[in-house]
Amino acid sequence: QVQLVESGGGLVQAGGSLRLSCTASGSSYSFDYLGWYRQPPGKQRELVAVIDSDRPTNYAASVKGRFTIARDNAKNTVDLQMNSLKPEDTAVYYCYAEGAHYSNGIFDRHYKWWGQGTQVTVSS
Repeated sequence: QVQLVESGGGLVQAGGSLRLSCTASGSSYSFDYLGWYRQPPGKQRELVAVIDSDRPTNYAASVKGRFTIARDNAKNTVDLQMNSLKPEDTAVYYCYAEGAHYSNGIFDRHYKWWGQGTQVTVSS
């Protein structure tokens, strides 16, 4: 199965920066899309940013210009650099992977997977 190991997160003051990292693994899985979702307190999970293997990116409007997503295809890692953090960025951040599972080299199924989550708290 897919494993997503997240690191980073923590407590930072408004205006500060944090970097989240995630490593994806799993034999016979492709990682066509890697990214980050977040779930603020009392709210639903929402997309933060996603990047595909050819590196086009998609950002939530609320983080454009402040967050940058990048990936290393050779290592199956995805990083989220978060600058100019605001209290409203406080949330549990989840690493995300989407792609295909192959069985004996043949397409088996499509999948979506989320990591365990890491807390980001921005104080005012």
